[in-house]
Amino acid sequence: MKRDGHTHTEFCPHGKVEDTELLIQRAISLGFKEYSITEHAPLPTGIEKLAAGDSVVWTTASMALNDVDNYFKRMNELRKKYASDIIIHIGFELDYFSAFEGWTRDFLAEYGPQTDDGILSVHFLEGKDGLHGIDYSFEEYKSGVVDYLGSFEKAQNRYYQTVLASLEANLGPFKPIRLGHISLCQKFEQLFDEATDYSPENTALVHTLLTRIQQEKYSLDLNTAGFYKQGYQQSYPQVWITKKALELGIPLVYGSDTHSLTDIGQGYEKIQKYL
Repeated sequence: MKRDGHTHTEFCPHGKVEDTELLIQRAISLGFKEYSITEHAPLPTGIEKLAAGDSVVWTTASMALNDVDNYFKRMNELRKKYASDIIIHIGFELDYFSAFEGWTRDFLAEYGPQTDDGILSVHFLEGKDGLHGIDYSFEEYKSGVVDYLGSFEKAQNRYYQTVLASLEANLGPFKPIRLGHISLCQKFEQLFDEATDYSPENTALVHTLLTRIQQEKYSLDLNTAGFYKQGYQQSYPQVWITKKALELGIPLVYGSDTHSLTDIGQGYEKIQKYL
C-alpha cells in the first residue's frame, strides 16, 4: 500500500501546518492508503541545563509537554473521521538523549500505549558548552559541533555512535523501532570546505549500525526531505547506505517528513524509481 511513515502537524513549532486535516485530505487525493502522524515528542524535562547554541533551536524543537493530550485527542478524531479513506497511525518522532534515558522511558510508559507507530531520531549532539542541534543551520552545526570536535569526520563519528546508542538503549516496550533519517549529519555536507566523505572507520561504523538494525528487526526511515535541502539534495540515508540496508533485508519506510501542506508526497516518485 502507498504509505507515508513520517509526517508532522500543527503541534510542531517549526512547521507551517495550519491543520493536519488538510494534510490528510491531500494524502488521500494523492492515493496514499496509510499515513503515520509522528509529531516531535516533548524534549525531556531538565534538558535546558545541557542546551547550548541558538535558543531558537530548543524553543522550536518539539511540541510542549502540555500539548500531548490535545495532540492525541485531535489526531484520534481525524483517524476516526477518515477511517474509510485511509489508515492513520499515531505516534511520535522521539529524540534520543543518553542523559535522559530514564525520563524518556517514563514518558513512553505513560503515553506509549496510545501510539501505534513511531520514529527514533537523533537531532542533537554534544559539542561546545553542551548539546547542539545538528540540522538547524550550517553555522550552528559547524561552530557548535564540527569545529569543537576538530573535524567533520569526528562529528560524523559522534553522530553514528549516538544513533547506535539509541538503538541499543532500553527505553521500554513502547520504544519506536524505526530509526529516522540516519544520515542527518550530512545535511550541510556541500557547504563545508573540508572532506565530508565517510572514512574507512566511519564506513565500518555504519555497517555495524546496519547489522544491529537487521539483528534487532528495526526498520529505516527512507526520508525524502533531504532531496530539497540546500547543501545536501539526496535522500536520508544516501544511496550507498540504502543499498547496504536492502542487502541486509532491512525494511525501508518512505517518509515525506512533512512540515507543510506542500510537503505531502514529496519525493515519492523519486524513491519509486530509485529503489
